[in-house]
Amino acid sequence: MRLTILGGGGFRVPLVYGALLGDRAEGRVSHVTLYDEDPARLTAMARVLRDQAAEASAVSAASAADPGVDAPAVTVTGDLDEALRGADFIFSAIRVGGLEGRAADERIALAEGVLGQETVGAGGIAYGLRTVPVAREIARRIARTAPEAWVINFTNPAGLVTEAMAEELGERVIGICDSPVGLGRRIARLLGARPQDAWIDYVGLNHLGWVRGLRIGGCDELPRLLADTEALESFEEGRLFGAEWLRSLGAVPNEYLHYYYFNRDTVRAYQEAKQTRGAFLRDQQRGFYAEAGRAGAPAGAALAAWDRTRAEREATYMAENREAAGAPEREESDLESGGYEKVALALMRAIARDERATLILNVRNRSTLSVLDAEAVIEVPCLVDANGAHPVGVEQLPLHAVGLVTAVKAVEREILAAAASGSRAHAVKAFALHPLVDSVGVARRLLDGYAAEHPGLAYLR
Repeated sequence: MRLTILGGGGFRVPLVYGALLGDRAEGRVSHVTLYDEDPARLTAMARVLRDQAAEASAVSAASAADPGVDAPAVTVTGDLDEALRGADFIFSAIRVGGLEGRAADERIALAEGVLGQETVGAGGIAYGLRTVPVAREIARRIARTAPEAWVINFTNPAGLVTEAMAEELGERVIGICDSPVGLGRRIARLLGARPQDAWIDYVGLNHLGWVRGLRIGGCDELPRLLADTEALESFEEGRLFGAEWLRSLGAVPNEYLHYYYFNRDTVRAYQEAKQTRGAFLRDQQRGFYAEAGRAGAPAGAALAAWDRTRAEREATYMAENREAAGAPEREESDLESGGYEKVALALMRAIARDERATLILNVRNRSTLSVLDAEAVIEVPCLVDANGAHPVGVEQLPLHAVGLVTAVKAVEREILAAAASGSRAHAVKAFALHPLVDSVGVARRLLDGYAAEHPGLAYLR
């Protein structure tokens, strides 16, 4: 099979390639094409992947029981149509505006006293307004050049972008996120179960969902966890939200709901931080790409630089939220890999080999949640087979969740309308309707600030 990665110079590409190196099954990916508009990032990433393949081969050679590594071939290109042609699967992982854009999104929002996080609040709206027109054009190119390919969307805001691409690609685009998987895995282990043996009752939108139950052998074990304060406060989400609040909800929220439930605390922590998350990643990755792309570097140097950078990146993830919650540094179990790259590989296997799997994915609602229309993209457990992903029937949302989900979906619809029409009025409405933006006046100033900073918003009038 042939896999194309759009945004192939992106930092998390080695996670995907590493997962492919460990795949020994029949019908595995034999060729990976990296597409990116930045040649320097492509060069650096190709070197990291080369080092990964060499390391895997060396480990295999040292083990008499190992059958050996057949690493997927890697090519790089800056031509989109060339990258798409002949692809069986396409991963979309683009970042319109780069990390410089993300840093600006955060800075402009915080100056107005509101959250500028990448996918939540004002920052997520600005990112969506930049990204949706590009994602729609990519979807049109895929429909024309690789109509039989399956598209797996990583691009944030993942639910919004998946919904935009589905306008052109229908059910052949599926969004993924590793947050629900990581949350379910942590809860299952606390309850003494293997994650693969547990059914996770999870429902919501991307970065706005709740684990409402975790069934092991047909029995819901979540109430047992909610009753145990020590266990609740022993894992990431428990430390972020606190045992009392989790018991009040009767559920465990996705970590991103901390921005909603503790908004003032988080905004204050972000304003007091030495630099925003986007600025930190921008500076960190600048150093990584310069080191990994350096000509004449010894074998293995690019991969070593990537490993160091990734470890620091994971350790500092949501540091301001933990500070606001009075939570300690992330524990080693929260830093382990096995996130979106494993979800993506499981999704590809299920479709390509018709191996039924159950995964939490971003797909069209159909009739799953009665409070949303059929085209709305939601994040729920899905059964996956050769015909794609099919959402599983779930219990309806409680009222407190309905309010957040419908409000944020209304915001996403205004972003889609603004991107389609170029209407400033729709863009202002998107900001003003968001639960974390408390004023139409602030909404207008936010849009003016973002439009002045980002050339990608010049289409709004």
